[in-house]
Amino acid sequence: MGHDDKTTLMDDKKERIAKVMARAGLCSRRDAERWIAEGRVSVNGTYLKTPAVTVAAEDKIVVDGKPLPMAPETRLFLYHKPTGLVTTAKDEKGRPTVFDNLPKGLPRVVSVGRLDINSEGLLLLTNDGELARHLELPATGWRRCYRVRVHGRPNQAMFHKLKNGITIDGMKYGPIEVRLEQEKSQGANNWLFVSLHEGKNREVRKVMEHLELPVNRLIRVAYGPFTLGDLPEGAAMEPNKKILHEHLPEYFK
Repeated sequence: MGHDDKTTLMDDKKERIAKVMARAGLCSRRDAERWIAEGRVSVNGTYLKTPAVTVAAEDKIVVDGKPLPMAPETRLFLYHKPTGLVTTAKDEKGRPTVFDNLPKGLPRVVSVGRLDINSEGLLLLTNDGELARHLELPATGWRRCYRVRVHGRPNQAMFHKLKNGITIDGMKYGPIEVRLEQEKSQGANNWLFVSLHEGKNREVRKVMEHLELPVNRLIRVAYGPFTLGDLPEGAAMEPNKKILHEHLPEYFK
C-alpha cells in the first residue's frame, strides 16, 4: 500500500482513532473498537484500552505491530452475492464466506450491511470502513429494494398495514412498501417487490413470516441509486463515477 510510516490524517484535525482505522480500510469502525479493547492498537508507543481517543496526523498508530497504512483512494464495488455464502470475514461454523469468494483483483474490502446465507443479489463493498458505516445508517435515507418469492396467496390488501411500520415480537420495523408483481395469485409461489429504508437483520423474512408468507427466495436488486442490473452472479464492478460524484460527493470528488 506504500507510505506505511504515515497515518491516514493529512492535516491538523483530530479524529477518533476507530474512524481513522476504518478509513484506512483495515476494518469497520466497530471492529476497530473491538481490536482496541483486545490491546492490538497503540498510539505513540502506548497501547490503548479504550476507543475514546482522538489522534492527529503526527501521531504514530500501530496495529498488530504494523504502522497504520495511509488511507487509499476510496472505492466502491457492486457485487452480485450468490446464495450459500455468509457476509462475514470469518464464520465460526466454517461456512464459505463472501470474502473468500470475491473476484481476483479487489482490494481489501468490507461490506455495507449484510445479506444472509440464503439471500442473493446486490451487496455493496468498499475499502473505506467509514463509508460503509455511513451507507448503513437509516439516516442516510437510501432505499433497499428486493424481489421476493413467497409461498402463499398474497393480495395487495395484506400489505397495507406495513406502510406505517409494524412491530413484531417487540421489534419495531419502519415503513415497508410491497406490491405484487402479478395482479392475481399465480399459485403456491408468488413474487413481490419490496422496498424499505432500514434493512434490519432478516427484516423482510421476519415480516413476511408474520404475514404467513414464508420467503423461499430473496434477491436484493437495488441499494439507493445502485442497481443489480445484469451483473453476473459472483461478479463485481465499480459504478459509474458520475453516480458516485452525484450521490456521495464527500467521498468521491
